[in-house]
Amino acid sequence: MDISKTIAELKKDPAFAQNVGMILVHNGVVRGWSRKEGQPEVTAVDISVDRAKLEALRREYEQRPGIFRVVVEARDGHLQVGDDVLFIVVAGDIRENVKPVLADLLDRIKAEAFKKQEIMLA
Repeated sequence: MDISKTIAELKKDPAFAQNVGMILVHNGVVRGWSRKEGQPEVTAVDISVDRAKLEALRREYEQRPGIFRVVVEARDGHLQVGDDVLFIVVAGDIRENVKPVLADLLDRIKAEAFKKQEIMLA
């Protein structure tokens, strides 16, 4: 996802100016280390994405109060350290509405729509 282009597209909507006071962006990348204590370096990850669940979550969170638009893009397959994995753009009225939507949506996507297998340094 080109974040600048995505935001520019959102701004083209005539309703944008009346409904948006904040845009938050998440850009998740493959890390070179594991959250698991004492694990060797991560060299890559294999990710599978449940696209139907991803879209259902996107639609659900776009209906939250104050939210104008939610855009989500996820990559799957064999990804290397530093590769982009997940983009989330949340546009809405005020921070009290936008911040929790980004945080909650991110957590649910990772828990419900992603399966990840880390490939470790031998």
